[in-house]
Amino acid sequence: MKIVIDARLYGTKHTGNGRYTMNLVQELIKFDKKNEYFILLRKDDFDNLVFPKKWTKVLADFKHYSFSEQFRLPVILYKIKPDIVHFPHFNIPILYFRKFVVTIHDIIMHRSKGGEATTRPFPIYQIWRLGYHISFAFAVYRSTKIIVPTNTVKNEICKYYKIKKSKVITTYEGMDAREKEKDFNASKLGKYFCYVGNAYPHKNIPRLLEAFSLFNNDRKEKINLAISSARTVFIERIANLAKKLGVLENVKLLGYVPDNQLISFYSKSVAFIYPTLIEGFGLQGLEAMKAETLVYLSDIPVLREIYKDKVEYFNPYDVLSIKKVLEKAINCSNKDRRKITNSYKNYPDNFSWAKLAKETQKIYESC
Repeated sequence: MKIVIDARLYGTKHTGNGRYTMNLVQELIKFDKKNEYFILLRKDDFDNLVFPKKWTKVLADFKHYSFSEQFRLPVILYKIKPDIVHFPHFNIPILYFRKFVVTIHDIIMHRSKGGEATTRPFPIYQIWRLGYHISFAFAVYRSTKIIVPTNTVKNEICKYYKIKKSKVITTYEGMDAREKEKDFNASKLGKYFCYVGNAYPHKNIPRLLEAFSLFNNDRKEKINLAISSARTVFIERIANLAKKLGVLENVKLLGYVPDNQLISFYSKSVAFIYPTLIEGFGLQGLEAMKAETLVYLSDIPVLREIYKDKVEYFNPYDVLSIKKVLEKAINCSNKDRRKITNSYKNYPDNFSWAKLAKETQKIYESC
């Protein structure tokens, strides 16, 4: 079978989507010796990546959401004549009419509305949203199969677009294997809670800051809140709010903590706090469990699906509920802490990229 994977978003530089694409390709290479693969890549990855036999690199140096993507990418695909194309992102050339599967990681943008969710001028943002919905609907209705990371996302898509559940297949994501872990230098942080992720409005960091402010105001010994997030305009907004709440001195905006230091970053924290309102999967909690730190998550359906009764939850809309888990974490004895983190043991191993790749290969063949 001849399979094309659109890997123009490849690698951790493209955050979650890139991580998914990279791990899928790397795992398929390990075990799929019978199918022939064509991997669409941007220029940098095309020049640097090396694949084995039966894996062909194809230069497709077109940005997502561009005219080149819409008109030139289909030409490449028609020349290859694949049995199936896998688009790991919902943005699909509308002029491609043959079989394809699409991975839809979430429908967060369906629910994130208003000027606070964008850095664009609002009228331009409204036009962008219209294009987003058209592109998304095309991916949903024209695809042969839809791959999603959780049953929660599956149910949301089926309900929103009125499609049969048999068209949507859940493949749980996995944790990256990090062979060369490095130590995170936490000497300047003292005792700290940690957050890892972007700072978009749906991540609900403002409520976490409010809870943190109330928590620290009740304490003589101040605790820090360390935030690992790429520096964007949204982080600037977080800094402004922290200043307004009077906690900027104790809110450490670290920028991007490298992947190979993340486990160390988690492990040295008092607890990992994740106040998100909307999620597609929520990988960070698994990383924090692996690092043997306390894990407190938003009580939302998708996180309940992944983490079940293994962690403690809080109401992400209630500042006092968030404050309560901060207090619980800081007052947890070493004995209780060990008991809790021991209960996490091996649970993250239930989620692997190898399993996802094997399930995805079966989806290709079923099409």
